[in-house]
Amino acid sequence: MTDPASPTAAPPARDTRAALELFDRLPAVQPAEMLGSWRGESFASGHPLDGILETYHWHGKAFHSEDSVDPLLFRTRGGEVLPLRAVMPDPSWLERWPWLRRQAAGDGFQRWLLPLLNTRAPQARLRLLQHRGISTAAMIYDNLPIVDVFRRLDDQTLLGLMDARGIAQPFFFLLRREEGSGAAQEGAVPKVSRQESGKPSRLVSQGSSSAT
Repeated sequence: MTDPASPTAAPPARDTRAALELFDRLPAVQPAEMLGSWRGESFASGHPLDGILETYHWHGKAFHSEDSVDPLLFRTRGGEVLPLRAVMPDPSWLERWPWLRRQAAGDGFQRWLLPLLNTRAPQARLRLLQHRGISTAAMIYDNLPIVDVFRRLDDQTLLGLMDARGIAQPFFFLLRREEGSGAAQEGAVPKVSRQESGKPSRLVSQGSSSAT
């Protein structure tokens, strides 16, 4: 029998209300279960940011421990995965400058800005948080007014909800555990290179790499 909470039984929502109804039906996740590396993708809900992360070559997130999280992993042109400093562009920019949605803009970001935003420091933490009536794992950014809250779709897939100050509509996304990365493998991440402008890259960890 198909699990009613599995991705195959729960097609992408078409609006925020449907996404919230699905989110509220899903079970909680414990912070310790988040450890490892996850490949990310948008979950369509009519949000202005739907699909934009893929355009800019987002890879996913890496949870090294509850106090050390790389929330923004992006792929370079050569296939490396870099952790970036956490910055939050204004979604209204996409309405003001629609060309930012074009693949050419994402490719330009990948080529010119991504290396400049690379960081050696973790940018977020994992905590258990009461949200919409359930205590579940949440990722709290260190320097942004943003909390990502997680529920479980299946053993390998999470549904995330981004709650950002000043943005009334929640943004939804999926995280799929990368092969060979599990909660028991604390600190396991894809091939992540930490380099800063003017400094050589440093490979900090080895694990599953699914960069394309």
